[in-house]
Amino acid sequence: MRRLGLHFGLIVVSVVVLLPPLWVLRTSLVPESLSYSTDLLPTVTFKNYASLFASNRFGAYYLNSVVVSLGSVLLALPFAATTGYAFARFCTGGAVARFVVLATQMLPPVAIVLPVFTFFRTVGLTNSVPGLTIAYAALNLPFLIWILMGFFEGIPVDLEWAAMCDGATAWGAFWRIVLPVSLPGIAAAGVLGFILAWNEFLFALVLTGPSTATVPVALAALQTSNGVQIAKVSAGVVLAVLPLVVASRFIQRFIVQGLTFGSVK
Repeated sequence: MRRLGLHFGLIVVSVVVLLPPLWVLRTSLVPESLSYSTDLLPTVTFKNYASLFASNRFGAYYLNSVVVSLGSVLLALPFAATTGYAFARFCTGGAVARFVVLATQMLPPVAIVLPVFTFFRTVGLTNSVPGLTIAYAALNLPFLIWILMGFFEGIPVDLEWAAMCDGATAWGAFWRIVLPVSLPGIAAAGVLGFILAWNEFLFALVLTGPSTATVPVALAALQTSNGVQIAKVSAGVVLAVLPLVVASRFIQRFIVQGLTFGSVK
């Protein structure tokens, strides 16, 4: 009876968690006129998806999100890896430097978006994909530094000492020993940075224009004089969540591998 009660509780929790996304998927597959119907699938259609790409330029916005998210991760990871390694191995800057990096994450985005917009407008980076990429890389850099610092601290320092005894420099040990061993951690940090950049809305709203908007901004713009086009919004949400589902599937394996960094055989 205890096992039966446990499984029943898990089923109830699963239904509560899965019902909203499944209902969004259902709404994306029915006509707009039936989107608020209580029927499960009265009529299945893919017109909502086709209309997004045909009349709302969703394909261009989707490509902007992919380019900006991937670009920000590729731009931030080298700085995050070297800084995290310096904090983990050499305590560069001491506890003050670590606190300063962490303190930047405590600022609400709304407090810095206007200064960032003013600076980007001065240098001509507003309404551009490269400008938003740089902004996302700077926003996610402190978070990635702390993630990678934890992974580097879990790598046995004996591996680097052994490499230096064989004639490697500190940079050589980092490049040939630490980086290959920490690839799962770097991959996990990269996926987390991608998710953060993909979901960001405020900076994308302020720094982009009609041709450089991202998926969150495009979804917020699906409004007409008659109200929100809920069927189209549901179709856009399904497409927006799809990369995150794939990324989450990969990040689980990488984090599990990263937890074994401290083992010495």
